[in-house]
Amino acid sequence: MTKLLYIRLALFLPEIVWASLGTAWVVKGIQCDRTVVTGIIATVIVSWIIIAATVVTIVIVFDPLGGRMAPYSSASPGHLDSNDSSQFLNGLKTAATSVWETRMKFLCCCVGNDDHTRVAFSSTAELFSTYFSDTDLVPSDIAAGLALLHQQQDNISNSQDPHEVISHSPGHSQEADLDAELENCHHYMQFAAAAYGWPLYIYRNPFTGLCRIGGDCCRSRTTEYDLVGGDQLNCHFGSILQTTGLQYRDFIHVSFHDRVYELPFLVALDHRKESVVVAVRGTMSLQDILTDLSAESENLDLEIELQDCVAHKGISQAARYVYRRLINDGILSQAFSVAPEYRLVIVGHSLGAGAAALLAIMLRRSYPQVRAYAFSPPRGLLSKSLYEYSQDFIVSLVLGKDVIPRLSVANMEDLKKRILRVICQCNKPKYKILLHGCWYELFGGNPTNLPTELDGGSQGALSQPLLGEQSLLTQQSPSYSFSSDSPLDSCPKYPPLYPPGRIIHLEEEGATGRFGCCSAAQYRARWSHEAAFSKILIGPKMLTDHMPDILMKALASVVADRAACLSCPGQGGSGVDVV
Repeated sequence: MTKLLYIRLALFLPEIVWASLGTAWVVKGIQCDRTVVTGIIATVIVSWIIIAATVVTIVIVFDPLGGRMAPYSSASPGHLDSNDSSQFLNGLKTAATSVWETRMKFLCCCVGNDDHTRVAFSSTAELFSTYFSDTDLVPSDIAAGLALLHQQQDNISNSQDPHEVISHSPGHSQEADLDAELENCHHYMQFAAAAYGWPLYIYRNPFTGLCRIGGDCCRSRTTEYDLVGGDQLNCHFGSILQTTGLQYRDFIHVSFHDRVYELPFLVALDHRKESVVVAVRGTMSLQDILTDLSAESENLDLEIELQDCVAHKGISQAARYVYRRLINDGILSQAFSVAPEYRLVIVGHSLGAGAAALLAIMLRRSYPQVRAYAFSPPRGLLSKSLYEYSQDFIVSLVLGKDVIPRLSVANMEDLKKRILRVICQCNKPKYKILLHGCWYELFGGNPTNLPTELDGGSQGALSQPLLGEQSLLTQQSPSYSFSSDSPLDSCPKYPPLYPPGRIIHLEEEGATGRFGCCSAAQYRARWSHEAAFSKILIGPKMLTDHMPDILMKALASVVADRAACLSCPGQGGSGVDVV
């Protein structure tokens, strides 16, 4: 394989020369048959696309350290007792972090170079270098492992006895509380979606959206309303009005200023619920992604009597930015001067949900009646004590197998170990696994027909294990085991973190096709414990269930179904998980 790669690299240079000659020939406009010219232009364009994709792939995937980090990351202290060995390991860690930081800067070259951005690059690079330090994974290994995990997961789920799921019928007070909170979620989700501005509105209304907000895009209102930062401000404002159904005078502040650790948000008066609503936008830019990936923990100064006030660094920084804007700029004071009897409600989706939850915690001392609704929040957000503290005033909503409410550093480490375990026990060629996995994801099938030797036999008995070249499991270091501590497990920067508040889970009932496009999905709402989201579930809807438009449709369907069944309580169909 190494020789083939070197041969391919040697052929890469003539391809660049050939594509350059073709470009020069097209630019000169040499007269020739039109069909020939069109074919050559298409060939040149495709060649440059392939070359660019190859260069980007090399930058992202190529490891200049040659996998030398893996054998040392899991070595026991006895192997690194000498000063030279320790210095060598530290040098490898620094080099690995530098490699990842270079990759991040290359991929996010347009986000700027301020202090926050540099800190985010460093934090993200350290996370990735630590996560991959004890393995030598390539993208195809990860894809094969995910395909096997999904089939294994479905096989286990199908073999479970329905009576193994312990549940009980909720009391009247719990049922009424669930109905009330679902109705609140349905109402406030409109504000969380509005915070995304015109892109989400056009996405949800592809045929009529542009016509509805076109007039606002061309109208100038920047002097009349406090719009701060960003492009197409009036387009954003027009989509916000359409989504929320509010009037211009109901908005106190709308900001689309977007930088690393600084999120767009809006403040509005909701007369229907008699509340001052603060809606924080979720992930929509590279700056937001860097905020998401700053996953190390930091202490919060909250002036409350809790042992460990620890939270996700990037999201807490973003929440602190919104807090400063609301308090120091007098935005909340202005809102409550207009409606002093209203209560404060903070909402958000995805990254915005995490920021909204932390913002509610920060503001609770000044506004004891504050409530927060976090839609699809990240799991790795709060320490255990803050999670328990937030139960009184924060409600989270999770749809189906959404990956984000299950996403944390600890869960990603668990996913890595599960991937390594399942592909270590596999004896089929990788291409067969990938082809079978693609077919299973698209069309389904029988998950019991796994191309693995999971049941019976040891790894040594496999005829041709997928990891036959000792490439993934830290060069098969004697000290490595799937239950041993990984570099992330022992790193104090990444303690276990939890989702915010009480959790409402919208579970899908029945089969609706692989991507939910064949028929409308039916959902059942129930209170769930955070432990129900302690493992990442693999499936075709793990990403689509996170989309705000899908969540809005599912939430509207659940609220309508429950409202229709109020007269027939025996058919309510809701329950409370006992975990």
